[in-house]
Amino acid sequence: MEPYFFVNGFSDVPELQPLIFPLVLLIYLITLGGNITILLLVCLDSHLHTPMYFFLCNLSMLDIASSTVTLHKVLLICVTGDSVVTLTDCMTQLHVYTWLCGNELVLLTAMSYDRYVAICNPLRYSAVMNNKVCVGLALFCWSFSILQPIPMIVVVSRLSCFTTNIIDHFFCDLMPLMTISCSDVYALKLVIFADGALFSTFIPFLLTFISYAFIISTIMRIKSRTGRSKAFYTCSSHLTVVILLYLTLACQYMTPSGTFKSTKIFSLLNTTVVPMLNPFIYSLKNKDVKSAFHRKFKYVKSFV
Repeated sequence: MEPYFFVNGFSDVPELQPLIFPLVLLIYLITLGGNITILLLVCLDSHLHTPMYFFLCNLSMLDIASSTVTLHKVLLICVTGDSVVTLTDCMTQLHVYTWLCGNELVLLTAMSYDRYVAICNPLRYSAVMNNKVCVGLALFCWSFSILQPIPMIVVVSRLSCFTTNIIDHFFCDLMPLMTISCSDVYALKLVIFADGALFSTFIPFLLTFISYAFIISTIMRIKSRTGRSKAFYTCSSHLTVVILLYLTLACQYMTPSGTFKSTKIFSLLNTTVVPMLNPFIYSLKNKDVKSAFHRKFKYVKSFV
């Protein structure tokens, strides 16, 4: 018989499940609604057919997928009470979540390069960020990220001893599995450091940091205050998303093992709140998105 686990969800108290379900469902529906709206606006409005919004569409698809893969089990637990997950399903969820998380980091790096070209080399922006380059970068983000977690998943799947089969989390994340494992996790820690922390997290962070170092340097050399504000405005939404994501990831995976409850909270922020906020950050701080929304809203209103 295949090994299985019990996922606690947000709370292991049955009486709280009726309260948790509507809140989680509301967050999920807002996430879906906001990101689908971004996708529709970019697809339908020709003014948004630019590299920046092409990458934003990819980010919206990632947010929808990451919310679905982490929240679907929570919603099922609240509705059916079935918290059982097999080892295969657990490894699949961990792989997909790690893939999507790594994809988002690499995608944000590509978006930072797009902002670098737009601000530091605006005259060659159209030539550098052409359709072929944008599609190539997006394909690289999706394909590279799906292969990157494989070594870690292989090592995790070989863990044969667990102190308990209860996962004190709302999905099969890496840290909860390591916490309940009584197998030797030294090899897993090496893989996490080499492949996860260094290769798929630190390098994208470093490249993003370098891009923004050049961006800020270029902005500071602009003599006009209006010009500086306009230049900073073009990258403020992306910078906000980058800071929000890296902060929550740092709190999620760099918290001491003795404070796992706080890790669960930061994991909740990273997997549910950040995908929900991303479309609002881009729409509320972006005149192009707001203008496109008003144009399409007027069209729908007149059509009705």
